[in-house]
Amino acid sequence: DFLCISLVNGFTQLRYNLGDRTIILQTLQKVHANTWHSLNAGRVGNEGYLDLDGINVTRKASPGMNALDAHSDFFVGGVSSLNLVNPMATENEPTGFTGCIREIVINNRELNLTVTDPKGGANVGDCDGTDCGYTVCKNNGTCQVENSGFSCSCPREWTGIMCEQSIHCSQNMCGSHALCIPQPSSFSYTCACALGWAGKYCNNKIKFYIAKFVGNSYIKYTDPFYGKRDLRYSRLSLNFTTNQTEGLIVWMGKTEDEDNDFLAIGLANGTLKVVINLGERISVPLMHRKYFTCSDGRWHFIKVVQNQTCIKVYLDEELILFEDIDPQRKYTALNYGGICYFGGFESGRKVNIVTTGLFQTEFIGKIKDVVLFQDSKKIQLMKAEGYNIHDGNS
Repeated sequence: DFLCISLVNGFTQLRYNLGDRTIILQTLQKVHANTWHSLNAGRVGNEGYLDLDGINVTRKASPGMNALDAHSDFFVGGVSSLNLVNPMATENEPTGFTGCIREIVINNRELNLTVTDPKGGANVGDCDGTDCGYTVCKNNGTCQVENSGFSCSCPREWTGIMCEQSIHCSQNMCGSHALCIPQPSSFSYTCACALGWAGKYCNNKIKFYIAKFVGNSYIKYTDPFYGKRDLRYSRLSLNFTTNQTEGLIVWMGKTEDEDNDFLAIGLANGTLKVVINLGERISVPLMHRKYFTCSDGRWHFIKVVQNQTCIKVYLDEELILFEDIDPQRKYTALNYGGICYFGGFESGRKVNIVTTGLFQTEFIGKIKDVVLFQDSKKIQLMKAEGYNIHDGNS
């Protein structure tokens, strides 16, 4: 499998192969030299699109493979060895790119094109040639080159050397264990408290064994034993209580792009909802209509057991769901990257967007007694990363 963008005789080409045939899209217009161009290219399933400066070319979906199983590094501008390039990926013999590239965004994540961020590279220079460069000034600030370096002219809502700070947070009183979250509608701010801290300005140290989520809360736990897990046989259990009918309780997975494996538990219309994706976006929502009692403010115990493609869901010790999500056994392991989110995601990342509509909102309620796989000890949520978690013991 491969996906490749290249220049061919002055035109831009997108080529991709998902395992059955090579699909080729080419722009209608030529690329003009010595001017910046905007290029959007990609695929949804096996339906491709290529957009150069707003002029779009698409290839409609057809029966066949629809997942990109490419396990190589991601190369920009060239490759470490030209024989790594699939013969069908370019029209002519592959050669390295000569020119300037900036603002590379893959699946909504921008790559940092710096000296230190990439895994490697060679023979790459600074294209801009000035202290301004690309996006030195944040939040649509305008950069001006000066004798001493550069200066930023900031939009009305932003301040700081690089327009990195909201004017609403310029005089904030948030403590050292807090993030200042601007609230432009009220010309104010709120303080988001790191785990173990609470209060209006996050100055009060707290301990908790029961995590209380208030809607703008999340915990991100990194599994220290991930490298030793047998990912064909995973298990997750916890206790939760809520009086809300919607909310993401836990997302076991990386959330970096659409092809990441995940196991998710949450509420939809008051009903327990479990979704699992072992690869190729096979994410069948498992719901049980009988149980509308999860939003009753009582404690409930949930356990999800994955035995390759067979999924069992227990609610309050009763087996409520048992399904084989892929009898063909194409993918059998939950490659979740060792990451578990509880209650929601990082600030600015909306649940309905990250989960592509599988869950609508952040969790409001309490979680305790989280156990991964068959570990003898519960997860210590206090030692994870997160914000706006309150002491649920009281």
